[in-house]
Amino acid sequence: MSTLNIALPETLQAFVEEQAAAQGYEGEAEYVRDLIRQEQDREALNALLRKGEMSPPGRVADEAYFNDLRARILKGQ
Repeated sequence: MSTLNIALPETLQAFVEEQAAAQGYEGEAEYVRDLIRQEQDREALNALLRKGEMSPPGRVADEAYFNDLRARILKGQ
């Protein structure tokens, strides 16, 4: 694992320390790593949403759709 050193104003440092303690993290570094992971997850989700937005419309999930789905499931048993 590599190291990244960052400088924070005292107010941000205090905020990070408070949040890490309040949320049960072992330390500030763990808290910051988790924030970065959450941002990665948000970016991945946004990419999937954009991909879905650009895809053609799918079949309408109406009663006929679910009847067909049930029939396909029962046929596979």
